[in-house]
Amino acid sequence: EVQLVESGGGLVQAGGSLRLSCAVSGFRVADYAIGWFRQVPGKEREGVSCINSDGNIYYANFAKDRFTTSSSDSMNTVYLQLDKLKPEDTAVYYCATECQLSTIRVIESKMNYWGKGAQVTVSS
Repeated sequence: EVQLVESGGGLVQAGGSLRLSCAVSGFRVADYAIGWFRQVPGKEREGVSCINSDGNIYYANFAKDRFTTSSSDSMNTVYLQLDKLKPEDTAVYYCATECQLSTIRVIESKMNYWGKGAQVTVSS
């Protein structure tokens, strides 16, 4: 059974850091492009980053220089390091597969799976 489970969310002050994890079961993270997305209630979900099977990573403009995506084949987990957080980063963060690098969008494929999300709240 395929599962993506996010963890590591929480409440942090502006300027602080969090590390989100996306633990994957049912397939190898090395085999598919996995993306991070976020959504604020009442707004459209937006792409944060996408890492493909070659280790190439694309970031949304707002994420460049502040967020870092990485993956661990041994842990079968994808990470999103959030630094220099701002109140406007408050959202539910999701991991999903498969994403397209250039657009940081989920593409239609037999491997469309989403996690349930992790809440990140940044106080001012």
